[in-house]
Amino acid sequence: MTSREPMTSAPRRLAAWAARTPKRLWLISFALFLTLAGSWSAATPPAGSPDEHAHFIRAAAVARGQFGGTEVMVPHTVAGIPGHFAESGVQLPEWYRNLPKAHECYSWNQSKPASCAPSLGSSEKTAQATTAAGRYHPGYYLVAGWPSLLVDGPKGLYLMRFAAALFCSALLASAVVTAAEWRRRSLAMLGVFAAATPMALYMAGMVNPSGGEIAAGILVWTALLSIVLSPDPKLLNRRLARLGIGAAVLISIRPLGLIWFAGAVVFSLLLVQRRGVLGPVLRSKALWAWTGVLAATTAGALLWAAGHPDNSVIDIPDHLTAREAAKQTFGNTDVYIKQMLGYFGWLDTPAPALTWLLWSGVLAALVASALAHARRLEAPAILAMLVAVVIVPVVGQASQAERIGMVWQGRYLLPFAVGLPLMAVLICATRAPAGGFPWRRLAGFAVGGLALAHAAAFYWTLRRFAVGTDGPWLVANAHWAPPGGWALWTAVHAVAALALAVLVLLPDREDAPVPLPEQDGASGGRRPVPEPA
Repeated sequence: MTSREPMTSAPRRLAAWAARTPKRLWLISFALFLTLAGSWSAATPPAGSPDEHAHFIRAAAVARGQFGGTEVMVPHTVAGIPGHFAESGVQLPEWYRNLPKAHECYSWNQSKPASCAPSLGSSEKTAQATTAAGRYHPGYYLVAGWPSLLVDGPKGLYLMRFAAALFCSALLASAVVTAAEWRRRSLAMLGVFAAATPMALYMAGMVNPSGGEIAAGILVWTALLSIVLSPDPKLLNRRLARLGIGAAVLISIRPLGLIWFAGAVVFSLLLVQRRGVLGPVLRSKALWAWTGVLAATTAGALLWAAGHPDNSVIDIPDHLTAREAAKQTFGNTDVYIKQMLGYFGWLDTPAPALTWLLWSGVLAALVASALAHARRLEAPAILAMLVAVVIVPVVGQASQAERIGMVWQGRYLLPFAVGLPLMAVLICATRAPAGGFPWRRLAGFAVGGLALAHAAAFYWTLRRFAVGTDGPWLVANAHWAPPGGWALWTAVHAVAALALAVLVLLPDREDAPVPLPEQDGASGGRRPVPEPA
């Protein structure tokens, strides 16, 4: 079937119906992302993800108006390095004090199911609980913490996760709608789905600010690249609004987001190839209005960070110099890359080999295609992005190791690294010739592989929690089961992943039977492939 033949298959008709209007596409994308992230929320034991106990306590405290707390020095060993860590003491129902130990019996012991976790209790007596997240900006925790005021106990924890998933899904749905505004919508939307790795959706379903950072990063990159590679005056204001919202979220969560945003801007500007693209943007009143919003957001985030320093005392060994940290970090590059694709639980449950192979294969194909079709600075930009994914962790950890030790995780870079698949796909969507290659069919196969990778990662992780890695491959008699049972959430997650893949079967804008409203005009909704300057 060529790109101009009518769509006859049911999946393509369904995709066209879903994208009939931007609002409908946003709602459907939102519902599907929420289902995927919400499945992770249900299928992970309470406090079963990295540092989630600290974020639960922080979110519950912020929801009760406790934006700060009494500093408490707590002895810990992190990454093999002992120290006394500055935590914030807050007043909460007494059962919150049990959260830090809820995961200890099975974390870092993959063969042990989560059934060994002790009961959290139900005491509503007020007591002091401590959290290592007390210095973090309260914005994200206001979004995630309010359900703790409605429901007590573990049910409230699941609802907090669901609130976090709602927030992240809204950002991701906005990225999908932005990609659907491209002429080659199937390719552009493939970029969003390739950026939303299993780890991204896993963190979106947890109470952890990393989920919000990653989702905001995907929206920022999609909006920026759309502005510079697919300019459209009628869409400029709404794209700037999405960019502003995503950037505000990214910057406010923690100051590191300012670096990720600046990096996205720099790499996007490298891809500007047509004269006159930036003129309308710089003359736009919306740009300067959002610049003011982001300036205020940045100032607030930096002031908050300056007013809440980390007073931890860590016994850094003498041999851990900046040079040694850089060497170790560079040697762990493959681990950090795998962590960006999928390391679940307390980073003790890597995704199965099938997930690595499928996702890595799609990413490699996208990058190779982009390099083949790139012009001028586009190829150097892609190569520089590949280098940055390796070098940024080295520089970041080497600069901090003598103060806080070796603490880097792959997910920290993910708000920036999501730009790689998006850059690659959108270069292809802009530069690749229209005829002679079934790009939409290729995108369909690719996103089908990504859907399978999502399903495999989800089942593998749920199996680990249910029976442990030494248990049967087919979970029959689960030692631990999420609310509703493991079979329900496995099926729900797989169906949602497949449904999300169907959206990539959208026709290109030039042959869409019912174009998006903002595409109507004298040209009938068609636009030629952009030519280089």
